[in-house]
Amino acid sequence: MIATINSLGLSGIGGYGVRAEVYISNGLPGFDIVGLPDAAVKEARERVRAAVKNSGFRFPQSRVTVNLAPADTKKIGTVYDLPILIGILAASGAIAHPGQDAAFCGELSLTGELRAVQGALPMAIAAEREGLRRLFVPAENAAEAAFAEGVEVYGVKTVRELIAHLSGEAALSPAEAPAPALFRAGAPDLSEVKGQENVKRALEIAAAGGHNLLMIGPPGSGKSMLAKRLPGILPDMSREEMLESTEIHSVAGLTSHEQPIVALRPFRSPHHTVSAAGLAGGGSTPRPGEISLAHNGVLFLDELPEFRSDALEVLRQPLEDGQVTVSRVAGTVTYPSRFMLVCAMNPCKCGWYGHPSGRCRCSEFDVRRYHARVSGPLLDRIDLIVEVPALDFTELRRREPAESSGTVRERVNAARGVQRGRFGDGAMCNARMGAKELRSFCALDEESEALLRAAFDTMNLSARSHDRILRVARTIADLEGAERIESAHIAEAIQYRTFTW
Repeated sequence: MIATINSLGLSGIGGYGVRAEVYISNGLPGFDIVGLPDAAVKEARERVRAAVKNSGFRFPQSRVTVNLAPADTKKIGTVYDLPILIGILAASGAIAHPGQDAAFCGELSLTGELRAVQGALPMAIAAEREGLRRLFVPAENAAEAAFAEGVEVYGVKTVRELIAHLSGEAALSPAEAPAPALFRAGAPDLSEVKGQENVKRALEIAAAGGHNLLMIGPPGSGKSMLAKRLPGILPDMSREEMLESTEIHSVAGLTSHEQPIVALRPFRSPHHTVSAAGLAGGGSTPRPGEISLAHNGVLFLDELPEFRSDALEVLRQPLEDGQVTVSRVAGTVTYPSRFMLVCAMNPCKCGWYGHPSGRCRCSEFDVRRYHARVSGPLLDRIDLIVEVPALDFTELRRREPAESSGTVRERVNAARGVQRGRFGDGAMCNARMGAKELRSFCALDEESEALLRAAFDTMNLSARSHDRILRVARTIADLEGAERIESAHIAEAIQYRTFTW
């Protein structure tokens, strides 16, 4: 007999439909899996055989052939264990066919228990797209998969439990998606940072418009501390943004039963020894890198000049396009990568260049060589450059309460609300304005025009820098509730590009 069971696979961060075609024929006992399976899929033979027997069923003493269609697409992982088992039981007559509106995904243990798999949410979204109504996944994946709409998700712990449900003996209840608010772990508060009001202002502007930021200051001035508090003032995520980020983290194996969805904007802080592939993604089977894991959030690069030059240059194209394409022998995959780039660096190798204490011993040549580790094209893609001075004793001992992250986030949410009304797209922000939007929403009066022209000529700005000043000025105006960009907004935006190298 033959039985066809619906399942799902992963390509990049997207799911697609797979059919497990199981054929039981006469002949010498054997068990073959075809359809471009990788090693993990081939090993399913032993897991399925043991799980069938330990779940109280008889494994057919015949020739079993499993074809995973489409046969020209490589099948990867352990997700096909469960559909193969259901197909064998249905083809052998041990159970009734579950129907063509159901799909199965999950890894089997030898005892018949189901273990979690990666990519549950993308596969659940693909199940809806394929017109499937029911999806059976391991219990640990049920909460994550339930965030997909249009398909009933059932969490299954064991094969026996699943068969009892399919036979009508003991029905399972569909999983419900928990409220995203349950998974919003609190970020460190901005009020814990002493002083540095100018840097806090730059962080607020960056958060309100989605702008890239570079902080330059001596060791211990609070650069890393400030960056780690940025997620606490970023605008709330929309449902679409949560689903996009969760899909990426799910494929990377970073979701769990305790944290099934990404409800707080990601904050990724890779070590400076990270490779170019670690940032962009890659591997023999392409996997998302740090810039994709930071999608809809923040990528923080501490000690920026210490990163390898080839790794830093990988950032240039994703910063412009909002996506990265990874090409390998196994295939080509495009991952989304709309993130805020936040960087921190010392003014020189020892860190004390320009400090009043005079402890720096770096020559001018050493300082310039240190700065040269960061290329001009990458710096040109940074919207705000702000100095983080060392704090004096009085500022450190100040007892007056500083502004909290919640208060700042209210202003940021208000500014993003203005941008949503302007662009009509929840994911759109000022930092992503193109030429058309700049002409429409960044018109200048004569005074502002003259100020920008003077800065352009004096500072030898590039066309990209010119546009970034306009975008930052638009964000400053949004924070103040101004309809038009004024000269004060342009002046403040120019101020964030006046650092001399």
